[in-house]
Amino acid sequence: MEASSPRPSAPADPPTASAPTTPFSTVIRTASHEQHTEAENSSFMSDLLGGGLGIPAYRRYTEQLWFVYRALEDVTDDLAADPVAGPFLRPELARTAALERDLAHLGGPGWRTGLTPLPATAAYADRVADCARTWPGGFVAHHYTRYLGDLSGGQIIRGTAEKTWGFARKGDGVRFYVFEDIPNPAAFKRRYRAQLDALPVDDLEKQRVVDECKHAFRLNGAVFRELGEQFPLSA
Repeated sequence: MEASSPRPSAPADPPTASAPTTPFSTVIRTASHEQHTEAENSSFMSDLLGGGLGIPAYRRYTEQLWFVYRALEDVTDDLAADPVAGPFLRPELARTAALERDLAHLGGPGWRTGLTPLPATAAYADRVADCARTWPGGFVAHHYTRYLGDLSGGQIIRGTAEKTWGFARKGDGVRFYVFEDIPNPAAFKRRYRAQLDALPVDDLEKQRVVDECKHAFRLNGAVFRELGEQFPLSA
């Protein structure tokens, strides 16, 4: 019997192009959008931006920021060489000195006397400090929520302060919002997002960072709620 002729092989399927991976900077922004919106739409922030609150409320808010940014910036030397957190520690972002200048303007040379954080602020700062000590990825989540927010929505607060309470444009009282060493904020934010996209961690760790980002916004929202209790808008 003659051997059967080999059957021709079926043509190979053309290679399927893999779906493009969503940049991590997009993932973290999209995933935390709800928590971000809830925080920025708090009654305290709405009243502050609407001009319904006075300088004492603005000063108290600025005091709370000082506690949070000390927690973020007191660890710069410790994390400078860390492969995850280190690349984000840019000196042009540092805000503590600017906050202290604003607080001296708002409260005089004795502004530190008797200064205490709100309970929510203390919890927020403690969480930042804990992440700085034990979890660089979590620290990046807090760094991202604060500094990119300052470069974006924070500018609205600065404009309100200048217009409503008469602070000189980019002068003392609003120094916190003035990034003198970042002449092109849009370009800086693009580079920052590129660093997020290149974060040297696996997908599981990225999800943990996303979850911590959501938590950061909730902690911030808790500070706003306590400030709103201290400074309810008069009817």
